[in-house]
This record gives sequence, structure tokens and C-alpha cells, in this order.
Amino acid sequence: MLTLTSSPDNVANVEPFVEKLVAEYQISPDVYGNILISLTEAVTNAIIHGNNNDATKLVMVNLKKLKNKLAFYITDEGNGFDFANLPDPTAPENLLKIGGRGVFLMRQLSDKVSFSNNGSTVEIYFNI
Repeated sequence: MLTLTSSPDNVANVEPFVEKLVAEYQISPDVYGNILISLTEAVTNAIIHGNNNDATKLVMVNLKKLKNKLAFYITDEGNGFDFANLPDPTAPENLLKIGGRGVFLMRQLSDKVSFSNNGSTVEIYFNI
């Protein structure tokens, strides 16, 4: 488990957390990169959008090893969001916008993404 206060500087703690998993679960370099990018995006979203950079609020990253998968649960203390109505970052009107690609990247790089707790928890699955 990784617990972070909601400061953007703490996103840097995701990489050492993922690196520890590489040896433990013999994660391939491709899957490592996908996990790192997806978790970095999820933690960044939780800190900035979920907890509004409020350093008194926490972001928790939990890991569950399933048969041949790793399941990550990233939870913030915010009110959640409408995850069913996100703008498409590949739409022409959104191509030049800064931001708005985190969930898209998570969906592209993982094997499954789902949301619970009104969007304040994102579950990201990777086949290993």
C-alpha cells in the first residue's frame, strides 16, 4: 500500500513503488511502463481533481494480486466525478487542450479500468 498526502510533489513516489513490484512479480518492461504511466495519471488526478491539492487529504494506492493480474485501487477523499461523461481527448476540439488525457491513457495502457465510490476510486487491472 502507498499512502500520499495531496501535494503534486508526491507523485514522484509512484515510481519507486512500481519499481519494487517489478522484481516481486517479474513484470516485463512493457507492462512496467504501462503500470507506471497509468498509476502516475491516477495519482495525479486524485491529488489535483479529487482532493483539490489539499495536503490534509490522502490518496491511497492499494494493490491486490489476483491469479495472473495485478489490480490497483487508487482512492482519494474527494466527492468523485462523472466518469461516464468524460470528453474525448481525441476529438478535434480537444486535441490542443492541456490535460484531459489521464483516464484515456489509463484505458489504453491497462487491461481494464473501472470506477467506484462515485468516481473517487479508480480500479486499474494489468495482466502479468
